Amino acid sequence: MMQIHQLSLSLYSSSRLLIQLIQNSLNELNLTYPQFLVLSVLWEEDGLKVNEIGKRLYLDSGTLTPLLKKLETMNYVKRQRGESDERTVHVELTYPGKSLQSKVQEAITPLNDKFIQASELNLSDLNHSLMNLLDSIETLKKAN
Repeated sequence: MMQIHQLSLSLYSSSRLLIQLIQNSLNELNLTYPQFLVLSVLWEEDGLKVNEIGKRLYLDSGTLTPLLKKLETMNYVKRQRGESDERTVHVELTYPGKSLQSKVQEAITPLNDKFIQASELNLSDLNHSLMNLLDSIETLKKAN
């Protein structure tokens, strides 16, 4: 029977190595992995509030705000305070931010193909299992 510490070690080590591989592909675009994650969320659904991005990435605003400021400096996103509530900040992709998606996809696709060949894993099934695991961990965290 696998113990939780063995699962934790496997997930931690695997995610670190996978992030390093992805980061190597992102270096040519001058993007960090966390910036890529923020952009990925916005490529799925543009015009989100900062707290909505934070919920999807499990990041607090203290971590997210500097990332968004940097992405805004790079002209990939535009931040706008809410008119009715100045505490809310909406984030939208700029044209360069939208067009960056195809460049990122182009940089990562070869890695995706190599990964599938090397691992012989069905990434869709693996992702589904990991999302179920994430839901279970979230439930446990809320119960504590």
